[in-house]
Amino acid sequence: MQLFPPFFAKKKPAQAAASPLASETVSLEILKELIPIRSLKIETLQAFAVDHVLEAFPEQTVLFKSGDHTNSVLYLIKGTVALSDDNGRTYDVDADTAKAKFPLSSGSKHTTTAIAKTPISILRISQKIMSAKTAEPTPLSEILIPPELAENRILNAFNEHYLSEDLETPSLAEVALKLNKAIQQDISIQDAVKIIQLDPVISARLIEIANCPLYLTSVPAKTLFNAVNRIGLKATRNLVTSLSVQHVFKTQNHLIKKQLEKLWKYSLYVSTLSYVLADASGQADPDEALLAGLVAEIGVIPFLNFAADLPKDFFSEEEIQQALPHIKSPIGFKVLQNWDFSEEFLEVPVFSDNWYHTGTDTLSLTDIVILSKLHNRIGQNDQSDLPPITAIPAASKLSNFALSPEHSLNLLHEAKQQVNEALKAFYF
Repeated sequence: MQLFPPFFAKKKPAQAAASPLASETVSLEILKELIPIRSLKIETLQAFAVDHVLEAFPEQTVLFKSGDHTNSVLYLIKGTVALSDDNGRTYDVDADTAKAKFPLSSGSKHTTTAIAKTPISILRISQKIMSAKTAEPTPLSEILIPPELAENRILNAFNEHYLSEDLETPSLAEVALKLNKAIQQDISIQDAVKIIQLDPVISARLIEIANCPLYLTSVPAKTLFNAVNRIGLKATRNLVTSLSVQHVFKTQNHLIKKQLEKLWKYSLYVSTLSYVLADASGQADPDEALLAGLVAEIGVIPFLNFAADLPKDFFSEEEIQQALPHIKSPIGFKVLQNWDFSEEFLEVPVFSDNWYHTGTDTLSLTDIVILSKLHNRIGQNDQSDLPPITAIPAASKLSNFALSPEHSLNLLHEAKQQVNEALKAFYF
């Protein structure tokens, strides 16, 4: 069955880049507008302004071509540039618009061709600065409280509770733990079925999912054995774990029930897009990508449970929203570590909110979740802080097809049925 639309196109061979005709100094004010380097310390930006210049190019200059490998990132400071994908679809970036605050391209390989429509000035920087840290490296499970949130009561209270090792983290269903351990010992399908049958709810849901469009064949799976045989042992393990994760999002506490349901629906959408992207790329296991999408926000749950047990007047909704970005990465890492997830999964809650995460040269689960989260934002009203798909390093790691704004919209359209069916199968 063909899961991917025909707009995924093979990329063209790399060609040489252009050379600048002139240069001029770059101001600190310009640097303070560029994303994400504007988040660097002021001292770093000042030194950066001294060491770098703007490069000037005439109209019709080819800055780079799709497929070119690079170790630098380009920002458009003056003029207009046309970006075109391998199918010839073109869109413009003007220096006076919000899109110019983001790089024209990012990653080790360009996914579009850039041609100057007018005389332009660009800023060329090393890719290393895109992931530069403003502080010393810290353990991935450590909560960092920025100075501006030093008075946030719930963030400080949660951190103290966490450091005292009193935090109660969610646990997976016993059937998921047993199946994961058994599959490591090379069991048969029948052995796996015996374990899964210990949980009738998960057994029934697994059969239901085996018959959804993600796995659908001409003959429906009517028994658990048929379902596991169709999906495969590895995918079954991932799906049983995914179904177990669903229970973690459930609560009887009315104070956080709606928030957890909203979080679960968002996680489902991201996970289904992750499945589609992994399947289309052929570079990652779709079922692992689905699970990665489900657990990307898992660190929020212990925090919400903690907040629900506090007096209502102890914190405000604003304090909750301010704290979440600093909580979910380290706590997500800790939860998955407790569940004995692999290193690749542990990185997902830590880095999947960073559009400019570089990681390795190959497409990872984190890269797929980053792209899925970006696609989730496409079509929403406020996209002022949303970078172009071509500015995401993860997009440059796709080997078999290229993503552009139009392709991304097509992807969302083509995946709509799969997303809806997955929501029906997983939603409680």
